[in-house]
Amino acid sequence: MSTEATTAPPVRSAADQRDERAAGHLGPVPSWLRFFGSELRLVFCRPRNLALLGVLTVVPIFLGVVLRLTVHGAGTGGPEFLNQLAGNGVFLALVVLTLTQSVLLLPLSIAVVAGDAIAGEASLGTLRGLLAVPAGRTRLLAVKYAALAVFSVAGCLLVTLVSLAMGLLLFHTGPVTLLSGTTVSLGSGVLRVLAVTAYASVALMSLGAVGLAASTFTQHPVGAIAGLLVLVVASEICDQVQQLSAVHAYLPTHWWLSWDGLFRSPMDLSGVATGVVSFAVYAAIFLLIAWARLTSADVTS
Repeated sequence: MSTEATTAPPVRSAADQRDERAAGHLGPVPSWLRFFGSELRLVFCRPRNLALLGVLTVVPIFLGVVLRLTVHGAGTGGPEFLNQLAGNGVFLALVVLTLTQSVLLLPLSIAVVAGDAIAGEASLGTLRGLLAVPAGRTRLLAVKYAALAVFSVAGCLLVTLVSLAMGLLLFHTGPVTLLSGTTVSLGSGVLRVLAVTAYASVALMSLGAVGLAASTFTQHPVGAIAGLLVLVVASEICDQVQQLSAVHAYLPTHWWLSWDGLFRSPMDLSGVATGVVSFAVYAAIFLLIAWARLTSADVTS
């Protein structure tokens, strides 16, 4: 009588079985998520976008050193939070965020990414491939804007974190005296700075929607970038002309710096709420324009 050798199946641990069940439930990675991940890698690995992020890193360091050498106490003039800088380094983040928006560094970075989103693909001849099934034009636009939104948050957060590090290194730290005179803990002050950062990010997302719409009307990204920057400069100029006060509230940049209520006690959120509504309206209008243009245009490149 012959016997056959039998091999017992390997014993799997309970952890292995749980992992297999989880993988079965999760299934393959959705195509839109792979598309989004690919777009994020494209945006954050493009050399000129990395150069812009590098500039946004250097600016807080440079301004921190300059202000440390020039700001010695309150009463320096300018915005109220600039006068608070000598008392607490947390306010350096507010100074740098304000300056990078005002001198167009943050708007420029968003304009470059938005201009490349559609016009850049058209100039490289890759847009037709992206519009092939199963991507679709609506999904393409949604993924492009989502990546632009992530870049907006990353840019503002980078400026804030480097500014906070330089502020804590170069200036006095401790309890934060708000613009209303109330003193809060350092942690609470940092949280308020992060709230301002979130507000600035939403403002840039709105600007990015305008740039994305402009990008659908040209095959040259430089044209979309220049058009968006001209719009920002024109809006800033009009916002300073008193004879145009009737339209100030409707300008895309009017509410950019309306976050000072976050640094008062109790918080005054009226300016922030109005600003967010304004940004949302601009984003909705220009995303609709971008969608209408992209879904109806005859793409030849």
